[in-house]
Amino acid sequence: MPWERSSWYITDVSENGSGKPVCLEVDHVWKVFGNRPERALAMAEDGANRAEILSSTGCTVGVRDVSFDVNVGETFVVMGLSGSGKSTLIRCAARLNEVTKGRVLLDGEDLTAMTEEQLRNVRRHKMSMVFQHFGLFPHRRVIDNAAYGLEVQGVEKNERIERAMKVLEVVGLKGWENHYPQQLSGGMQQRVGLARALTVEPEILFFDEPFSALDPLIRRDMQDELIRLQESMQRTIVFITHDFAEAIKLGDRIAIMKDGAFDQVGSAAELITDPQTDYVREFTKDIPKTKVLTAAAVTRPGDANGAGHRVHLEDTIETVLPHLLNHTSPVAVDDADGTFVGVVDRAAVANVLEDET
Repeated sequence: MPWERSSWYITDVSENGSGKPVCLEVDHVWKVFGNRPERALAMAEDGANRAEILSSTGCTVGVRDVSFDVNVGETFVVMGLSGSGKSTLIRCAARLNEVTKGRVLLDGEDLTAMTEEQLRNVRRHKMSMVFQHFGLFPHRRVIDNAAYGLEVQGVEKNERIERAMKVLEVVGLKGWENHYPQQLSGGMQQRVGLARALTVEPEILFFDEPFSALDPLIRRDMQDELIRLQESMQRTIVFITHDFAEAIKLGDRIAIMKDGAFDQVGSAAELITDPQTDYVREFTKDIPKTKVLTAAAVTRPGDANGAGHRVHLEDTIETVLPHLLNHTSPVAVDDADGTFVGVVDRAAVANVLEDET
């Protein structure tokens, strides 16, 4: 069934350089754990590293002066190793952790300035979280777990069951609504968690390594499912992972995090073709460019009449390459509307792939 965009869709919030409306804004956020946060902040702002701050103050800097925007309908992935601060950051963004310094704005409203009552209202109606551990109620049926957020909102039972059933169908669990969580596989349980998050029709979804505990094949299925759902729903998503392959598969933009701060933010193609630090370069060196870069990265002006084949801007180089190898002529490139925008030839592909040889 197609997902119908609801009235929550934002059209009147501020825009960033992308020209798209901004849903979430994280503005110079710091998170310090310990009893002397002021001293720790002062040392950090003077350039002290985590180890020096911990030794001097006993405080740990979990998030260090992080700023970013997430556009409406965008999947923004924060990627980093254990201890990098990525989970602390997402909890600050959802205000599950109190921010030591800085602001978090949702639809232009400052979450860090809200009262507990205001924050509860936002959590009930505007945001949902999906964690690594499913957190399902074992004594409740699948349908009741999926409808739980609506129950908290005070929605009448018939309506919440109807809405939850629609979402269960969307995530592929139709027919399982009367089962209990322990009767489901791990992947199916995670789908229930996803359905519970979606049923309240949130403006933003926070995912904290939701697929990390799943077997590889189930994990891949869940990634594909999220991509499929996002194509139809266009929710705003902040997704945390330690797996760069998962990050490039899911993310419109990716932030690579280290020691509580962002090393680099960009598309998968930007991170792979132009890593700004050795840390980012280490993450990206083993990723095959042909599987990540698209025709958009190698398209140049040209004549469609001389082209031997037509591809789309979003097609990967892996898809385009056989057409170039089988013909001497360049390949014509069309945009999503089918309009010709340029050509790709062997030389352009060779130039972008030369670092892999």
